[in-house]
Amino acid sequence: MRIRHDTGRLHNHVVHRMVVWLGLAVFVVSVYAVVVRGAGAIIGRTDSPSVTLSVLATATVALSFARVQAAVEGWAGRLLGGTSAAPYEVLRQFSESVPEEESTEDLPARMARLLAEGTGARWAQVWVSVAGRLNLAATWPLDTDAVETPPALLPEAHDAAGPGLRARAVTHGGEPLGVLRLQERAGLPLSSVEERLFTDLADRAGLMLRLVGVRGDLELRRGELLARADELKASRRRLIETQDAERRRLERDLHDGAQQHLVALTVNLRLAQTLSKSSPVRAVALLGLQADAATVAIETLSSLSRGIYPRLLSEQGLVAALRSAVGTSAIPVTIVADGMVRLPAAVEAALYFCCMEAVQNAAKHSGAGSVTVRLDDHVGTSQLVVTDDGEGFAHADAHSTGAGLANMRDRLDAVGGTVSVTSLAGIGTTVTALVDHRTA
Repeated sequence: MRIRHDTGRLHNHVVHRMVVWLGLAVFVVSVYAVVVRGAGAIIGRTDSPSVTLSVLATATVALSFARVQAAVEGWAGRLLGGTSAAPYEVLRQFSESVPEEESTEDLPARMARLLAEGTGARWAQVWVSVAGRLNLAATWPLDTDAVETPPALLPEAHDAAGPGLRARAVTHGGEPLGVLRLQERAGLPLSSVEERLFTDLADRAGLMLRLVGVRGDLELRRGELLARADELKASRRRLIETQDAERRRLERDLHDGAQQHLVALTVNLRLAQTLSKSSPVRAVALLGLQADAATVAIETLSSLSRGIYPRLLSEQGLVAALRSAVGTSAIPVTIVADGMVRLPAAVEAALYFCCMEAVQNAAKHSGAGSVTVRLDDHVGTSQLVVTDDGEGFAHADAHSTGAGLANMRDRLDAVGGTVSVTSLAGIGTTVTALVDHRTA
């Protein structure tokens, strides 16, 4: 059935071309007959053609040839009942496909249909470059079994992705914007006219694919922004929950610790005030004891403040605070920070708590024998790398680190930084944090 269809198509194509050339020949002869002979008879030049009339006839043919050819192509197509559009008609429709407003959604489908109809291909595709990658934008006909692997361009507009595939790159201003691809029918390669039509369509498609590509880029960016917005909402929610939990912990620690010491100190001072009149000796002894009680209260408050923000971090910086904090770690921690300078307070705090979280996770869960912390700053970008030699975990278990990884991400997000975790089972885990402190 397909062979009979293709044979009939070839026959129709040959007849179509014969009708077109015959029509054009009739047009040329008619113009010369009317202009040269007819006008010559009017002015009395019947013995020899007038050079002026010959030039006029030639100019008339040249100026109207393309329009007449397009009309004859369309008339021949309707006469023969063919399904392939005339090449010049296809070019006209292709040029008119450029949208005046924002109706670019169906533009690739219209382009693929015109390409398939104009060349008589089994199917045609339009590929658009979005974010540096080719994406299939449209295929015509819709119900075809077209190849969906990206085009692999070869010389002479061939496509290495399959036999009979033809593909041409579409550019605009030297920038690659996409590819037009078609599948030739078995035993019926593109004719010279169809080949030229294919080339012309690829040459004219640049502006259209630029419009489609811009729309695709905007949709991609929109999706990324929506995903980022969702991440930020979740991050802010976790930060609020963490702050609420920390506030409740501080209230509890103050109530159970420092507040009890201060209440006892207040009661004893009032008692000493009362005893100062009736028993001065006991009052002096009681006041002496309150110095120790005040010292305990101060130490308790100081311990609470260190849990909120290490004093050493604000006074001496990130490296000194980390060296002090990891000194009591359950596993040996080596800190390498040659040439590290002071950073903005918010960045130092984010890197400090991120590092402590990573070290604590390694000590609790990795089974590591040692941890190495590397700090460096290059052209305004600070990097923290925490590496352990523990058991590691498979990629599928990357989210099993629980709230620890989420806390690190939230802290780095707050200063415009990023954190990533890489791990291999049996080798170890590496946590990498990056912050551009020029914009933090």
